[in-house]
Amino acid sequence: MSQPQALVIDDEPDICELLTLTLRRMNIHAEAVVDIASAKKLLSSRRFDICLTDMRLPDGDGLELVEWMQIHAAGIPVAVITAHGNVETAVQALKLGAFDFISKPLDLNHLRSIVENALKLKGDPRNQRSRLQGDSPAMQALRDMIDKVARSQAPVHVSGESGTGKELVARLIHDSGPRADGPFVAVNCGAIPSELMESEFFGHRKGSFTGAVHDKLGLVQSADNGTLFLDEIADLPLAMQVKLLRVIQEKTVRPVGSSREEPANARILSATHKNLGKMVADGEFREDLYYRINVIELHVPALRERGNDVLILAEHLLKKLSANATLDDSAKKALLRYAFPGNVRELENMLERAVTLCTSGSLSAADLHMRSTRGAGTEPESVASTNLRNRVADVQRQAIVDALEKTRYNKTAAAKLLGLSFRQLRYRIKKLGIDS
Repeated sequence: MSQPQALVIDDEPDICELLTLTLRRMNIHAEAVVDIASAKKLLSSRRFDICLTDMRLPDGDGLELVEWMQIHAAGIPVAVITAHGNVETAVQALKLGAFDFISKPLDLNHLRSIVENALKLKGDPRNQRSRLQGDSPAMQALRDMIDKVARSQAPVHVSGESGTGKELVARLIHDSGPRADGPFVAVNCGAIPSELMESEFFGHRKGSFTGAVHDKLGLVQSADNGTLFLDEIADLPLAMQVKLLRVIQEKTVRPVGSSREEPANARILSATHKNLGKMVADGEFREDLYYRINVIELHVPALRERGNDVLILAEHLLKKLSANATLDDSAKKALLRYAFPGNVRELENMLERAVTLCTSGSLSAADLHMRSTRGAGTEPESVASTNLRNRVADVQRQAIVDALEKTRYNKTAAAKLLGLSFRQLRYRIKKLGIDS
């Protein structure tokens, strides 16, 4: 195997020497230049496996070079060296296409990790077609974006309605990138009680609080050299948002009960079905964290926006269910008309129910039992059905209120009394409007 080639652009002799020496000790041939003009000349005539550039150079700044490389040296990962604490510049570099960034003073362990990840990008991106079904223009664009963002280490925010497959998209980004061999740690931010969040995210030391009988590794460090996926990040309390922002900026964590910071090398992906921009405007989500996690936004289209993809997905899901069932013409027409407020998750549940109850091998529109949605082309639900749903909701609401009163509004205790998980109770409280 030929020796990897690296290009270093820095006009400070000490930094330049440190970078080239570190790379050579990693068995990487390193060549150094002092300005953008020399870098462009070399990048136009030779192939490099990685490029490291300072931000402030005699004939311009590193951002200019990053932008130029996206056209003239596409495919070569470039990492930028920024001044300590200059988060805005780092974010801008990532948006322009930089692979990653490292702050001064240089942390050589972090530098080695960046270089190792960059060298894993050799070759073509993995084909994820079989895991992301659909031929619509929206899905083709989504697959193209996944391939692009997978090559970067920039934080990505995945937006889209509930049930569209945001976690699947996050997994594809992880699996298509240089961290594929590392862990993928998915966290539902709305499912962790606020009083346990810091310990769950950052870990704790033995004896740091009652019940801490041994050291515990937090979720952030569990994703070391891999990806941390923060699902429903909009549900994070404001106090926790501040701490998460520091982790992303400094790439360190401080476990509960510890007096020192520890390295945290995880790529951050996040998702929510809520409108984070509106939440920022309403003061419900920190603006600085929003811009830090939303370096690149990747929108997953709703199923109703994907045209004939619904039939491709339906056939795929029927095979996944190991069913010999097929869709007749009435079922296909009904699927194409239906608005799918629950998106792909609703389609999967609908087909699973239909396969279970259907006695023949052919599913009709009647077997799908679609609920009424505006513009779906289905009949309105009956008054009896509406009344029954309201009566069930009233019973559930009263049971939850009684349990909350018995436990003096301790939701954890109330959930236990009702035989529900804490998350299930929170969901029902919100859905039934009990808080209000």
